[in-house]
Amino acid sequence: MDAFITALRAELYVALRSNSTRLVVVLPALISSVQLLLLSFRSAGEQAREALSGQGFGQTSVAGADAWGALVDAMSTGLTLTGLMLVAYAAWSFAGDRDSGALRHLLIRRVSRRALLAAKLVNVHIIGALSVALMLAVATLVANALWDFGPVVEDGYELIGTQEIHAEIRLGLILALIPLPAAIALGTLVSVSTQNATQAITAALGLTLALDIFKGLMGDASGYLYVSYQASLLNESYLSDVSRLVRGFSDVLIDPAALQLNQWAPWPQMLVMVVASLIIVQYRKL
Repeated sequence: MDAFITALRAELYVALRSNSTRLVVVLPALISSVQLLLLSFRSAGEQAREALSGQGFGQTSVAGADAWGALVDAMSTGLTLTGLMLVAYAAWSFAGDRDSGALRHLLIRRVSRRALLAAKLVNVHIIGALSVALMLAVATLVANALWDFGPVVEDGYELIGTQEIHAEIRLGLILALIPLPAAIALGTLVSVSTQNATQAITAALGLTLALDIFKGLMGDASGYLYVSYQASLLNESYLSDVSRLVRGFSDVLIDPAALQLNQWAPWPQMLVMVVASLIIVQYRKL
């Protein structure tokens, strides 16, 4: 335990002074905010164009849908970027220190390989938690400054209330966050298995994107892959369904079995990859 604490203190010390860490924490919040601003400008432009041309006259409007939809889309974008950056950061963390010789310095100080790897895993999870928290807070603040939030109403009929919207967004975020530890574990496994940091980052991102692309070709088997529930470029997570729900669409089909798989399927995969990383690191030449 002393070796693990020593390694973790070293990781946190470096992370607090690293520009790479700051980028992982800040960039998703920045990108989600820019997306909200662009959506607001586009929406205002479309409304002005319709008002000048008279095209919006007589059309049915759904109050509140644009605001909630934009917020959920920005959160989804932020989580997608966070997932990719955490995979790359986890892959670089171990391999980069190995390339620079920092690992040898820590090992000389009687920090075991497994304790060092465990400390790096904890460090990446802390960075991920900070990144997600900042992104959600900033996106919420920016969205509240740009739109007025309330129930989604069409022609005086409430399609979905504010409390229901909050519950769906909360559930969507929880289900989208569950696969992130497995994504970090994949980056760590690749990091200890490759020859250098460049290979590690390339392989980790390549595998992540390949799994995201091929999940649609795997049929029912894709339900057992953590990437199926992660916010991604080809987003099939529950958060994508929430984006439609908060816009008032009533044709969204929710599969309870898929929600259950979302809750437990990523954990065994994470555990297998972490155990494999701890075994491989014992035999890698550092």
